[in-house]
Amino acid sequence: MPPVLSLYEDVLANDAGMALPARPRMMLVMHGSISIDDRVLRDDEAWSGEAAVTCKAGPKGTTIWRWELTDGDAAGGAAAGSGVSSRQKLSARLDTLPKGALILRGDSVAFPPGGCAYLHRHQGPGIRCLVEGGFRIDAGGHSTSYAPGGAWYEDGPEPVFAQAADRPTRFVRVMLLPRAYLGKSSVEYLREEDKAKPKSQTYKIYADMPIAFVGT
Repeated sequence: MPPVLSLYEDVLANDAGMALPARPRMMLVMHGSISIDDRVLRDDEAWSGEAAVTCKAGPKGTTIWRWELTDGDAAGGAAAGSGVSSRQKLSARLDTLPKGALILRGDSVAFPPGGCAYLHRHQGPGIRCLVEGGFRIDAGGHSTSYAPGGAWYEDGPEPVFAQAADRPTRFVRVMLLPRAYLGKSSVEYLREEDKAKPKSQTYKIYADMPIAFVGT
């Protein structure tokens, strides 16, 4: 089976802990705080790695979004434990995973009111989740709108046009990209007239991590 990328939302009560097996992942704190490897993460801070990891929520609890990459035969990644509630927001088979050495990139993309992303594609697949605002995705002849908390998958090669609502809009995504894109943008604009236009979106990088997982 092709590998799978999944997004989970984990809610931990105050001082609750969870242990996660070794696999490529990124975790982003949405509310509260959590300690990982003697490092305390707070709102909008992220951790990424491939090793097994143990997390402990802070004194006011925490909510995190967690992206994980597994091979197609691996068991699901819902976390368990006292004071831990975990649910899968989205899971996708990576049929378009690039071959060869890979990186896991996690970033935040923010738009001003009414901003758009011109027709484009990326060099690898990924899962996005809306943090604030509203967003419309046009791809494959369909238009789909998302509210905060809504998650969607983009396979990479499929051309996409994206339109933000009339208020500040931001989403977080994790993509799997060829190692050659380490530190480089993965976006390719498809209309010649759009390439030189000013772009309204801004980026914040959480992770740009070479991983041992190899695309085949």
